[in-house]
Amino acid sequence: MTTDIRTRNNVQVLGQADGPVLLFAHGYGCDQGMWSRLLHRFTDVYKVVLFDHVGSGASDPAAYTPAKYATLDGYVTDVLEVCEDLDLRDVTFIGHSVSAMMAISAGATAAERLARIILVAPSPSYMDYPEDGYEGGFSRADLDELLESLDTNYLVWAATMAPVIMGNPAAPALGAELEGSFCRVNPTVARQFARVAFLSDVRALLPKVSVPTLILQASEDLLAPEHVGRYLQEHIPQSTLVQMKATGHLPHVSAPEETADSILSYLQPSK
Repeated sequence: MTTDIRTRNNVQVLGQADGPVLLFAHGYGCDQGMWSRLLHRFTDVYKVVLFDHVGSGASDPAAYTPAKYATLDGYVTDVLEVCEDLDLRDVTFIGHSVSAMMAISAGATAAERLARIILVAPSPSYMDYPEDGYEGGFSRADLDELLESLDTNYLVWAATMAPVIMGNPAAPALGAELEGSFCRVNPTVARQFARVAFLSDVRALLPKVSVPTLILQASEDLLAPEHVGRYLQEHIPQSTLVQMKATGHLPHVSAPEETADSILSYLQPSK
């Protein structure tokens, strides 16, 4: 069982064996390598746990089943199984983008092993809900068009959207890196995971998050506008919002030092 879980999610453990635990979870179309630019800031003090969501990176492709991974719950179950398998306690769950939704779910429904959650470029729902006055940034028609484009030609979608999502036009190599990451994902998996990412709605869970929460809000983020960060702060009980100078949806890639500084300032406020 132990081997299966670690192989399934390509689990890697770095840093200090007895240190406080940081569990890093990557976003859509990415893998654990997207955290590589900032890990050196943590491994001297912390036990750093990395993994790939099933269907991404070097996870076990045989573990992917459309039924399990049709919703966030399948991914959240995997994360909690990794924590149980490694006997991780008082975990700081650092989730980017769709993994921020998973962190919210874990913080609301299964917080026994968590000390806190850190949400990087998060949104509780990318879709607008006019009847609630909620503006996620995209209408249902917008998202349907995006998903149809992804379905029609995933590689073209990746080439078009990666630089826009990265949001750093002065550094085109970063957009190209994200495009390469998108293109390494099995297109069938990418299509289904896109629906999980873009159509999920965890707003009802926000008041139930029972652990302290840091919200890292990037500037000029196409997928998670600044008002969404404020919405999260208003609805998560023990939350702190940090507005970053970093632009785009992947601040840990485009501005790793600022991202690491923000996390460490929250984890080590006295230093």
